[in-house]
Amino acid sequence: MVGFDDALNILENPTRRDILRHLVKEPHYPLQLSELLEVSQQAVVKHLRVLEEAGFVDSESKKSDKGGPPRKVYRVNQSFSIRLDLGPDLFRAEHRKMPKGSSANIARSLPEGLGSLLGRIGPRRSLQMADAMDILSDLDAALEKVDKQRDAIISLHQQVMNKVSSSVEENFDSYEERQLAHAMMRNPRRPLDLDAFSNGLRIQSVHAEKMMETLREQLMRDLSSTSESFIAGEDAHGNLPWWMVK
Repeated sequence: MVGFDDALNILENPTRRDILRHLVKEPHYPLQLSELLEVSQQAVVKHLRVLEEAGFVDSESKKSDKGGPPRKVYRVNQSFSIRLDLGPDLFRAEHRKMPKGSSANIARSLPEGLGSLLGRIGPRRSLQMADAMDILSDLDAALEKVDKQRDAIISLHQQVMNKVSSSVEENFDSYEERQLAHAMMRNPRRPLDLDAFSNGLRIQSVHAEKMMETLREQLMRDLSSTSESFIAGEDAHGNLPWWMVK
């Protein structure tokens, strides 16, 4: 699957986006797309070649309905979502692959209340248009609700980062230390790859390890000052944040 940067590079072109808008509805051949988009067939073929090489679309030869030579038709073959959130104290870039599989697998991840839609779809291989529009209407409403919830969560995330920024500025004098603090907060549930961090800032790993030790001590002091009790032991490692476990 194409990566985030490559996907952005490909999709920044409006003609390619227009081509994909048509291809998701049904397969098209270059002349059709050229007439629909009012773009030369040569240009359309070039864009299709870029999309095909990146794996966005695939193609096959089909016999002409009018008895002419076979024509190459294109269809979309990737399912993914690109998300980019940007603002003061906020930068989140994600490239997520859409889930595939049976309805039972999808049902596990659906929001509460949408499972009934799976029953309305059932095992049928096709739906009547009226049934599909009714279900799609419910799904569009659910997506709007989820998007609003996500916007609110992202806004809250941004507020937290805004409030902690002053603390980072006060507690850490060097640029490298502040970058380490931000790198930890970027994914607080996972241990930080110090080698990758060191390479990114072009500093020695030993220097990064010393900074991590200083930051760990600062976090321990912060935690102990805001907690009424503080207990840490080997048996409790499974319940401790990763930065508390050496």
